[in-house]
Amino acid sequence: MALCLSLSCSCIVVAQSTFQFGALPSINLNYKLRNNWSANLKIESRQLLQSGTFKGVIEKDYDYVLTDYALIMAKKIGLNARLSGGYLFRHREGQVIHRLIQQYTITQRLPSLRLTHRVVTDQTFSANDDTEYRLRYRLATEVPFNGQSADPKEFYFKINNEYLNSLQSAAYDLEIRLVPLLGYAATEKQKLEFGMDYRVNSFLDENARHSFWICLNWFIDM
Repeated sequence: MALCLSLSCSCIVVAQSTFQFGALPSINLNYKLRNNWSANLKIESRQLLQSGTFKGVIEKDYDYVLTDYALIMAKKIGLNARLSGGYLFRHREGQVIHRLIQQYTITQRLPSLRLTHRVVTDQTFSANDDTEYRLRYRLATEVPFNGQSADPKEFYFKINNEYLNSLQSAAYDLEIRLVPLLGYAATEKQKLEFGMDYRVNSFLDENARHSFWICLNWFIDM
């Protein structure tokens, strides 16, 4: 995480980095199925509020960017591990984008917190662009403010750090994400999370691109 912050700060200093700022609300519906299977339906929308350069012109016009619809099926394969696969449908400026997703998740339960490691591969297809292949690793931790887990009417803190490798038309890029969130367990089956999704990419060969998305996530267990 420290590497991510120092890297992004150095990019701002040495280059005319661009930025985007907007909102990223989502709703997650989780279903428990038989034989250790589960399903997650996620709908996420992205709206742009500002864009520009850090020391240049800033545009403050609202712009709808995209909406994602993703369905992930997961199978529990061990005490703390899951193997998942799914499909994402993206609608963006009249363009339809398809993505196939494969992921492996394992959770470490420590005395005062838990660490979740997730490795994801995905393939993105669209009519106007070449296929994009990505390899992602995310480390996440969740810390309740009281006790060992967040009970109803209690708050918790979550932070995700992700490294996303992308290959498209022989062009490689690396994106780093840092997502601190404040969570609230409203009931046993509903949670709300609020925070900032920070992303930086294109810093290997070009001027860095920074994105700041306000997150509001709603989780519902069906």
